Amino acid sequence: MAMQNSSELEKNELEQLETLGYVALGQLLDAEALDCIRRRIEILLAAEQNHAGVELLDSRNIRHAKEEGADRLADLVNKGAEFETCFTHSKLLAGMRHVLGTNCKLSSLNYRSARPDGGEQKLHVDWHEAITAPEFIVCNSIWLLDDFTEENGATRLIPRSHLYPKIPDQELEDPWAKHPHEELVTGEAGNVFLFNAYLWHGGTRNRSARQRRAIHSYFCRHDQPQQTNQLKLLTEETRQRLPADSLKLL
Repeated sequence: MAMQNSSELEKNELEQLETLGYVALGQLLDAEALDCIRRRIEILLAAEQNHAGVELLDSRNIRHAKEEGADRLADLVNKGAEFETCFTHSKLLAGMRHVLGTNCKLSSLNYRSARPDGGEQKLHVDWHEAITAPEFIVCNSIWLLDDFTEENGATRLIPRSHLYPKIPDQELEDPWAKHPHEELVTGEAGNVFLFNAYLWHGGTRNRSARQRRAIHSYFCRHDQPQQTNQLKLLTEETRQRLPADSLKLL
């Protein structure tokens, strides 16, 4: 596991990321930023409607593009300056580089909202197989746009499962069932959780009367294909807006 460029994280945070497979980065979005992001998302959902998430369909990642019981948006890099901090924040990058190495890159920047009575997922990992090499390939993060509670579909994680030799579909009789070791990601809106994408995880059912919204900032190692082709999708407006170090992440 790469150790470079981790100065923005405390020693105990790095240890938790290594041993448990996830770490809470704290409140990285203030009330103003949350309001701007939420308003922009409402505009995008209204504009895109049935085409929301189409960029993931273009990448042939059909499982993520459309999901019953959830709303999705993709390619947020090109859909507003409001989303920039979700892939450029120094603390996020410190965690990503600790897991993936200094030359990691953004794989995708997507929105997912669990609707009331929806959002449940089976336990899964964000790669097609368990780790087979000493270096991890993918790492993910959850940016809480609403409070995550036990009732509204918070993500469940299985601590230390990023080191398991098998993925849930290979190991569990029923990946949808409650796991005896699962923990829920709960916290106030604006908080961010970073997790090794080999960690077993999944959304739970939203039993509240309101949507539960989040952004996923997903990174991969520099030599791996991206979930969405960032350079192919990059607009001239985004290219002009972003500084060179942010463009390098794409």
